[in-house]
Amino acid sequence: MNRRLTLASSVAGAVLVALDGTVLTVAQPSLQRSLGASFAAVQWTSTAYLVAVASLLVFAGRLGDRYGQRRMFALGMLGFGAASAGIALAPDIGWVIGLRIAQGVCGALLQPATLGMLRLAYPPDRLAMPLAVRTSAIGLAAAAGPLLGGALVSGPGWRAVFLLGVIPALAFGVAALVGEARTPVAATPSGRPALDLPGALLLGLTLACLVHSLVAPGAVRAAGPAAAVLAGVAFVRRERRAVDPLLPPGVIGSAPVAAALGLLVAVSAALFGTLFVETYVLQRDLGLDPFQSALRSVPLAVMMVASASWCPVLLRRLGARWTVGAATALLALGGAVLSRATGTVALGCGFALLGAGFGTVMVAATHVVVRQAAVSVAGVAGGLQQTALNVGPVVGVAAATALMGAGARAALLVLAAVAVMAVPLAALLPGRLVGSLTRSAEDGVLGGDHAPR
Repeated sequence: MNRRLTLASSVAGAVLVALDGTVLTVAQPSLQRSLGASFAAVQWTSTAYLVAVASLLVFAGRLGDRYGQRRMFALGMLGFGAASAGIALAPDIGWVIGLRIAQGVCGALLQPATLGMLRLAYPPDRLAMPLAVRTSAIGLAAAAGPLLGGALVSGPGWRAVFLLGVIPALAFGVAALVGEARTPVAATPSGRPALDLPGALLLGLTLACLVHSLVAPGAVRAAGPAAAVLAGVAFVRRERRAVDPLLPPGVIGSAPVAAALGLLVAVSAALFGTLFVETYVLQRDLGLDPFQSALRSVPLAVMMVASASWCPVLLRRLGARWTVGAATALLALGGAVLSRATGTVALGCGFALLGAGFGTVMVAATHVVVRQAAVSVAGVAGGLQQTALNVGPVVGVAAATALMGAGARAALLVLAAVAVMAVPLAALLPGRLVGSLTRSAEDGVLGGDHAPR
């Protein structure tokens, strides 16, 4: 597949999922009123998606390694688009929840593939720049989502929110299928790794129980942690005995990969937990309306885009170890600043520090995970990275909810401490990497179709 189309497809898939999550939050109150649904039922439109996607990401990555990343991407995009159209036409909340589960399954198929395709298209020393482009696009989507969702809900209504991504999803899905059909057999991924269905089932059950226990109502989630531990123990036993385990030792046994995944969980938990608390601070304590609150957080998106752009240069000059360590500390500082901020300038500085830290860590840690993986397991590596970025926010919001009883300031300081405690993990990451990470855009991001791997 042409590198330009590969990068565009990867960005489109990542942006589609990012937009879907942010605009749904804005649309939920209107959806509840329109369908006459209970608050608990509307919450399940988010919970059902999270459980489905988190439980399937790694297995979906393995499917991509076995059957082709573009094929999984195409199926995911086409299914996501079809499910979105179905939700826009849904007659009641039951249909919405069911189709959100379908969206979660399709999202799990396409998310690891967005990284796996980049690993196939670019040699390791040119991966940082396309990853930076992808991260910048996610930052823009996260900033635009609430504003776009608010405009659609206020105008055509909540159903228009779900129609937003239908045409792009179907267009990129069809393009990927056409590209797959035109690919010579010799150019498809070599080898057919075993799927390890028992391992996939146990890992999916572990993650589903973990996520459900964090997002479900109190009475429902009581048995979740115990079930997650039991399924996790069974999964580890299975992996140790499997001839071809779901998580290849070369990926999960790598200290840099494990550290990078841990950092992604920690910083995403700290970021999204902080944003959850700040929403209440801005609207309840400072009396701002949702639009004014969104404007206060714009520096986060701006700095996330900027930091993603300069991260490849930092990786070349400093290496992942120093880059990620400093960026994680920067994110923690942003949380600490917000714990005392009330004025516009102080709030802007706090959000800017959060964005600069998170954007840098996201690009650099993802680069470590994807670069360390061989092409044959790029899907699994992508699935692990996406799992970290799905589980982290759930953990962060759950922790923030529990901490709010002690006050917003205390909650923000604890979340900042979570990021600080993750800084030592950066010592396990590589130093300066061999090879140029910042070749020209024409050569490194938009260059020819073939590259050594």
